[in-house]
Amino acid sequence: MSTSDRPAPTRRRVFAAAGTAGALAAVAAVLPGTSRPVAAPAAPAEPAPPSGGGYQLSEHVQRYYRTARV
Repeated sequence: MSTSDRPAPTRRRVFAAAGTAGALAAVAAVLPGTSRPVAAPAAPAEPAPPSGGGYQLSEHVQRYYRTARV
């Protein structure tokens, strides 16, 4: 079948195909029995110091400050 024999894709068909693909992806995401990667357990948090503690400049905070620089 040559390309001139095919009907031109209309905007309605393109959106219908995109909607169908999205619906199929949503169904596949909620199907039971699909394997999902399991996240590693989080490291235990350090206990708060007896004097109250508060703001701590942790590696996470430093990484945020590095990425937020202008």
